[in-house]
Amino acid sequence: MTSTDASPAIAPPPVLAEVVRSGFTEGRHRGSLVLLAADGGVERAIGDPAAPVFPRSSNKPMQAAAILRAGLDLSGERLALAAASHSGEPFHLDLVRTVLAEHGLSADDLQTPPDLPLDPVEAEAYLAAGHVRERITMNCSGKHAAMLAVCVRNGWDTATYLDPAHPLQVLVAQAVAEAAGEPVAAVGTDGCGAPLMAIGLTGLARAFRSFVLAEPGSAERRVADAMRAHPAYVAGTRRADTWLMSEVPGALSKMGAEAVQAVALADGRALAFKIDDGSARALGPVLARALALLGVDAPVVDRIGRAPLLGGAAEVGEIRATF
Repeated sequence: MTSTDASPAIAPPPVLAEVVRSGFTEGRHRGSLVLLAADGGVERAIGDPAAPVFPRSSNKPMQAAAILRAGLDLSGERLALAAASHSGEPFHLDLVRTVLAEHGLSADDLQTPPDLPLDPVEAEAYLAAGHVRERITMNCSGKHAAMLAVCVRNGWDTATYLDPAHPLQVLVAQAVAEAAGEPVAAVGTDGCGAPLMAIGLTGLARAFRSFVLAEPGSAERRVADAMRAHPAYVAGTRRADTWLMSEVPGALSKMGAEAVQAVALADGRALAFKIDDGSARALGPVLARALALLGVDAPVVDRIGRAPLLGGAAEVGEIRATF
């Protein structure tokens, strides 16, 4: 018997970027994207930006705001590092150690998984110096140091600071939902072990917009201001987030694993996207095109968007945005 009840076909997400080698398209990266106008309205939507995603480290500004709300007095480079996916450069690791020591803690208290520096150049130098994977070297160690510090400040258990029911993580969930303007759709575990809250890309863009437009002195604005004033501590010297925040006045930018990116501009324009296959190689071209569509005209946009393909030692193609 042949069934007549055929399930409707689910359309794949649209292509955001293509991989072109020697004039031949050899790959495509699909995903969803949203652009917000200065008034907060959706200016352009590609795919399904309302569908929940795990923003991964793009949630870090909200996590840092929750740490401030919980009473930890961070500012400057320390606050930027609390919202960081740092490259593992010496100045990052030195400040993580300092923050821990200031609160009677050490790297042994971190519950990050042992890892190499996130930046490939730093990872090569680290290994060449004879080092092995450490907890402090993991790119989220600044955030974890701040989480541990606020636990010490409030007398909260440091051994369970990553439990979703921990008082700090309850505050984080509230901060994410409030900034996004929507409820958390799911809670998972991030690569660093911290609880991870799912929201839509439109909510993520709204969250970043709310941070740059927040009242001066508020937790949200303090995080945004620290990240923008000290972008190298948010990422690293060879990272797109650093370049963008350094060269576009007022921009707030944070990438996340699995090819997530969120940006807000000083006037409230914002963007967020996720590439479905998680490929970071398409982040730059998609980000550059999205910034151009928002009207950002700066040399850094071309720098971020450049993604050449090599054949031997010669450039034979590129990864380029398709929208």
